[in-house]
Amino acid sequence: MSDFALDERGMGGGMEGGPPRRPNANLGSAEAEEIFMALDTRVARRFAKFLAPHPWYLAGAVGAAILSSAAQLVQPLMLGQAISVATTGKALEKVSMLGLQLTRIDVVCLAFGASFIVFTAASILSQSMSTRLAQKVIFDLRRAMFEHFQTISLSYMDKTHVGRVMSRLQGDVNALQDFLESTTSSIGDILMLVGIIAVLLAIDVKLGLLTLLVLPALIAIRAVYLPYNKKAFRAARDASAIANGALAENISGVRTVQETRREAMNFELYEEKARATMSTQIYSAALAALMTPTVSILTGIAMAIIIVIGGSEVIGASLALGTMIAYVGYVQKFFEPVRMLSMQYTALQRATAAANRVFEVLDVPLTLTDKPDAVDLKDDNPTIEFDHVTFGYDPARPVLKDVSFKVKPKQVVALVGPTGSGKTSTISLVRRFYEVNEGAIRIGGHDVRNVTLASLGRTIGMVLQEPFLFTGTIEENIRYASNATHEQVVAAAKTVRAHDFIIRLPNGYDTHLEQRGRNISLGQRQLLSFARALVIDPKILILDEATANIDSFTELEIQRALRALFAGRTCLVIAHRLATVRDADEIIVLQAGRIVEQGPHEKLVTQGGLYATLYASAHGSFDDMAGEGEDRADREVLMQT
Repeated sequence: MSDFALDERGMGGGMEGGPPRRPNANLGSAEAEEIFMALDTRVARRFAKFLAPHPWYLAGAVGAAILSSAAQLVQPLMLGQAISVATTGKALEKVSMLGLQLTRIDVVCLAFGASFIVFTAASILSQSMSTRLAQKVIFDLRRAMFEHFQTISLSYMDKTHVGRVMSRLQGDVNALQDFLESTTSSIGDILMLVGIIAVLLAIDVKLGLLTLLVLPALIAIRAVYLPYNKKAFRAARDASAIANGALAENISGVRTVQETRREAMNFELYEEKARATMSTQIYSAALAALMTPTVSILTGIAMAIIIVIGGSEVIGASLALGTMIAYVGYVQKFFEPVRMLSMQYTALQRATAAANRVFEVLDVPLTLTDKPDAVDLKDDNPTIEFDHVTFGYDPARPVLKDVSFKVKPKQVVALVGPTGSGKTSTISLVRRFYEVNEGAIRIGGHDVRNVTLASLGRTIGMVLQEPFLFTGTIEENIRYASNATHEQVVAAAKTVRAHDFIIRLPNGYDTHLEQRGRNISLGQRQLLSFARALVIDPKILILDEATANIDSFTELEIQRALRALFAGRTCLVIAHRLATVRDADEIIVLQAGRIVEQGPHEKLVTQGGLYATLYASAHGSFDDMAGEGEDRADREVLMQT
C-alpha cells in the first residue's frame, strides 16, 4: 500500500454530521509486518554463526544460569531441614565439620546462607555474561547489516520504504537483543522445573502427583490464551508502528504541513491513529494481566492440596513438618519457571520473525559487484561513451531508449531536456548506480561492468541537485571523500567561491553543521558540495542541476568557478538554466528517453528545434516548457520512426 493512501473524509470528518472529506494525502502508512513465527531451524543455524565467535561468553552465561538454578533448588530443602531439626529437639546437637564443633542448626543455616550467596553471585554473573554476549552478537549483526546496506544496489533502495529499513536496523535487532539477554535464563528455568518435579516426586510420590495435577490445567489455559495474546500484541505493535510512522512523516514534512495549513486535518488523522494505539495497548495489557491471577489461582489450588492432604499426613505423623514446609516452598517456585518459559516461547517466536527479516536484508543480492577480472581505471583523461543504451528502473518501462553519444577527454557536454526525459538516469548509469538493460557504457574505453567500483569512484566526482551534508564540521564535510589537508580544503573552497561565506561563520571551517546542514542556506550547502567534489580531483566531473539552488547573483560567480572546475576534466552537466549550458562544447537534448538534438549552442539555435524554441521563448528553464517540448519531441520521434 502506498504511503499516501486516499482518505475519503473531509475536513469535518472527525465530527458527526460533518461534510465528507475530499480525497487527499493520508498521514503515514498502514502496512504491517508479521511479528510471530514458529522456530525455523534454518534461521536458527544462521543465527548460531553469530554466536560462534563468542563461545566463552555463551558457556559462562549458561554455566552460571545452571549454577544459579541448582543453588535456588536446594533452598526449600534447607528450610525444611532447619524446621525438622528445630522441631525434633536436635537443633543443639554437636556435629564435627571441617575440624569445628557446630550445632546442627548452625550447619543448616550455614548451608542455607551458602546457597543464597552462590545463587546471588551466579545470577549476577549469568546476567552480566548474557548481556555481554547479546551486545557482542548484536554489534556483529549491526555491522554486517550496515556493511551490506552500503553496497546494496540503489534499485533495491528505490523500492524499499526507509521506515522498513530502519525497522530492520533498529526494531528487529533490538528484539533479537532482548531475546538473547533472557535466553540463558530459560535454560536455568528448564532445569529448575525438572529439578522441582524430581524433588517433589522423590520426597512423596503421592503428594507430588496430586500437586502436578494442576499442570495440565495450566498448559490448557496457556494453549487457549496464547493465540489471543499474540493477536492482541500484534495489533498493538502494528497500531504503534503506524502512529509512529505518521508522526515521523508529519515531522519530516512540517514545512509543507504549515504551508498548506494542514495542521488541523493532520492532528485529526494522527489522533485517530493514536487512539487506535491506546485501545489496542489497553486490550493487550488487560490480556497480559490475566495470566498473573491465573497462575496465582493454580498456585493456591496446589497449596490447598498440600495443606489438606499434607497436613493430614503431618497430623498422622506419616509426614514430617519440615518436609511439608519444603513442599510449600517448591510449589511456590514451581509455577514461576512455567510462566517465564511460556513468555520466553512467545519471545522466541518474535525473535525468529525478527531474525528472518534481518536475514532477508542480508540475503538481498549484491547486483553491483566487481568481477574477478575487473580492472582499475587509469589516471589518464578518460572518455565517456554510451553505446545503444536502453535502461528502465522497471525493465518493462524503459527510461532511456537506444541512447548513443560520446564525450571526448576534457570535453564539457551538457544534457538538457524537460523533466522526466532521462537526464538523471543517464548520469546514474555513468557512475554505475544501476546496470543497463541493453547496450554498454564505457569509461576510458572500458565497459563500466568490467571496472572496479573503487577506481570508478576515484575517477568520477558528482554534485547533485539536492546536496547532502553530514553532521560534522564544514571542513570534515569537504574532506568527506578524501584525505585532503586543511590547505587543500581551503583551496577547493576558494575555487568554488565558498571561502568567503565560510570565514564569516563564527567558527569558520570548524563550524558544526546540524542535520543535513540545516543551519546554513541551501545555496551555501551546494557550494560546499562543489568543494567536496573538487577536493578529490576527479578526472570526470558530473553536475546534476548543481546550480538550481543558487541565486542568479551567486550563479554569476559560480560560472567562473565552474570554468576552473571544468579545466582539464571530462565533464557531463545537467542543467535547466541556459546560462549554465551555453558554453558547453556539446549539448545533448533528451526527450522521452531519446536524443532528439545534439550539437553546440550556436548550431542548435539555428536548427529551429526544441532547444531553439526554448532559447527564443525568453524562458530561463526547460521546465517552463516541459509540456510543449514533450509534444513536439514526441511528434519528431514518431516522424523519424
